[in-house]
Amino acid sequence: MHGLLTDFYELTMAQGFFLSGKASSVAYFDMYFRDIPDKAGYAIMAGVEQLMEYLENLRFTDADIEFLRSKKMFCEEFLEYLRNFKFTCDVWAIPEGTPIFPNEPIVTVRGNLIEAQLIETMLLITINYQSLIATKASRIVRAANGRDVIEFGARRAQGTSAALHGARAAFIGGAAGTSCTLAEKEFSIPAMGTMGHSWVQSFDCEYEAFLQFAKLYPTNCTLLVDTYNVLKSGVPNAIRVFDEVLKPLGITTGGIRVDSGDIAYLSQKARKMLDAAGWHDIKIVASNSLDEYIIRDLLTQDAKVDIFGVGERLITSKSYPVFGGVYKLAATCENGEIIPKIKVSENPAKITTPYFKKVYRLFSNDDHMAIADVLTAYDEDIDESDEYEIFDPVHTWKRKKISNFVAKPLQTQIFKNGKKCYESPNIHEIQRYCKESLNQIWDEIKRFENPQEYYVDLSQRLWDIKYDLLSPD
Repeated sequence: MHGLLTDFYELTMAQGFFLSGKASSVAYFDMYFRDIPDKAGYAIMAGVEQLMEYLENLRFTDADIEFLRSKKMFCEEFLEYLRNFKFTCDVWAIPEGTPIFPNEPIVTVRGNLIEAQLIETMLLITINYQSLIATKASRIVRAANGRDVIEFGARRAQGTSAALHGARAAFIGGAAGTSCTLAEKEFSIPAMGTMGHSWVQSFDCEYEAFLQFAKLYPTNCTLLVDTYNVLKSGVPNAIRVFDEVLKPLGITTGGIRVDSGDIAYLSQKARKMLDAAGWHDIKIVASNSLDEYIIRDLLTQDAKVDIFGVGERLITSKSYPVFGGVYKLAATCENGEIIPKIKVSENPAKITTPYFKKVYRLFSNDDHMAIADVLTAYDEDIDESDEYEIFDPVHTWKRKKISNFVAKPLQTQIFKNGKKCYESPNIHEIQRYCKESLNQIWDEIKRFENPQEYYVDLSQRLWDIKYDLLSPD
């Protein structure tokens, strides 16, 4: 993996650490985010598999070293250090598909200060983008209310990596498939697609275009019916071709796709026409700049849509195109002692939570639903046999005692001493896990608008560490 895919300041700081005698200093960094996209109640973790690939293959080539030498800012001793660079840190991450919430560590890195700092940019690129798209996909899939959602965004993606990894993240969030062919080859995500308007336009008439396509692909026959007129020509020609080609073969399934116009009205009329002709199992696919809000409104209007193809507003998360994950120093280690570090700001949201931490999710034993997340010091255990008090870390008078619960650590170690120690589940297992995990989050938290806040609390010990650092001497 290209060592220069990093912000330049990470390299200047790395040389500074090297020349300041901090090359072997141990540091603890956390990645977390402050706000959920679309002001939603939850986000979805994604990108861990690609992060592991990056860390396993991080190197500086001879060409990289020569380029840095040309900058005339780096000494030969540091360049030689980079030439022999090897990642040796410990890394923990919340598994992909897990619902995640603001201000909790979703990735923690412990190890050599230079190494831990150098990976910041690529770590953020990988986790931020895929978590953004997985989160958006999850909302869109929930809006579809059991109907399939296909990710159609490759042509609108902001670059080739976004097209490929956006498809992966969308599948984690619940999409049934993708238009991106490479995503099936790389990740076993079903690649789906039929025809564009150019297919229909290239024939002398719509009927001939449909007829030829049905003969070529009788078991995968979805016809695009809005090139000229959905109800006057598109659907009648589709029915004619279904009768002439599919019926003699005993095929009763297929589809039509509507990509423009009043989808609610057109789908209702098309459904009546298909049913009247005996084609009850033909699916109606809708596309055209859809998102969770439009899909929700279409279904409220009783649209007869079976499958939604969602493109640009999914692959770019158009309504909220940035997942604001940050990577901050939380502690250092001196003579075996962990020293908490804090960033203070006049903006309270930007004050960090110091120390080496663990993240627990507390579940009720009565209904198995999530109660809250709790950050603790790394060596704290939560006693499940007794009452446990949780409290809002800002409005500390908001307190609640809970019992009959189980506390599950959220992070899992993925690298130990620079060696990968975790095998990522396959993409279908991650998608199932995501669905199951979301089912343990209350619907009030998953509302599209004005969701109930899910609490991320601090243990009393961790709260004391933080506010001791904030208190004046």
